[in-house]
Amino acid sequence: MLLVRRAFSTFRMACSRYEYVKQFELDDKILPNTWIVVRVDGKGFHKFATVHSFEKPNDSRALNLMNCAAISVMQEFRDIAIGYGQSDEYSFVFRKSTEIYKRRSAKIMSMVTSLFTSAYVMNWGKFFPEDRLQYAPAFDGRVVVYPSDENLKDYLAWRQADVHVNNLYNTAFWNLVLRDGLSNAEAEARLRGTVASDKNELLFQRFGINYNNLPPMYRKGTVLLRKRVHAEKLDLKRQLIVPQYVDLIRENFWTENWELLDTKGSGGDVFHLKDRDLPDLMKIQISTTREAGN
Repeated sequence: MLLVRRAFSTFRMACSRYEYVKQFELDDKILPNTWIVVRVDGKGFHKFATVHSFEKPNDSRALNLMNCAAISVMQEFRDIAIGYGQSDEYSFVFRKSTEIYKRRSAKIMSMVTSLFTSAYVMNWGKFFPEDRLQYAPAFDGRVVVYPSDENLKDYLAWRQADVHVNNLYNTAFWNLVLRDGLSNAEAEARLRGTVASDKNELLFQRFGINYNNLPPMYRKGTVLLRKRVHAEKLDLKRQLIVPQYVDLIRENFWTENWELLDTKGSGGDVFHLKDRDLPDLMKIQISTTREAGN
């Protein structure tokens, strides 16, 4: 017994000797009562998309895989009020009141980014059942803090405006390459100096494409919201994370989804499904919950 006490005392002294290194850790606690946004972004995804033969200019499988990974993150972190994704990036908005990980920036960022990445890999087969994952994808992450509701609205509007600009360009670019046979350099030269109206006219006149009729997920990105889903025809009443393809820039979105800015973090307004077709991203949530319960 005496030997055990001496060994423990020696161990404690050794720990005390080296504990000074903790002084080098930075205090990265985020200011209270501020919106915390974690944005994950694909690293080298141009190469990743090429290697895995993603469809151009948009691949619904790849976009919905991103949505599925984001839903996994929101299921884990209940303090996320809204998720917004487009292309190879996703933004997660934590409520002002969250105390997750004592609001430590590095901890929040690393946990969200690592979970998103692992969920992307784990769900690959659901969306690309015939295509083997050739190598592991990588995502970087960053934390941005917004003090006011207006700052948050402007951030999300900025990300959605980015979708409008990039997707219109990419749609015109890839139609020139894939359907007109232009090289990448020739397509870039053809679009250089054009404005949105020029690209819209090009798509309609040359390819018969009305840009406004393209799937809204391509044009607006995906908004993920917690809603109490009611589907009478399916006898379904439960909270789910609902994908929506809506305009974030106008004030109507915030009026219709009043609960997002609710400091108490309510469970969300009711979302009514009018038909028997449950969206695939909701089916995955239900099946995952059932598997976890077995």
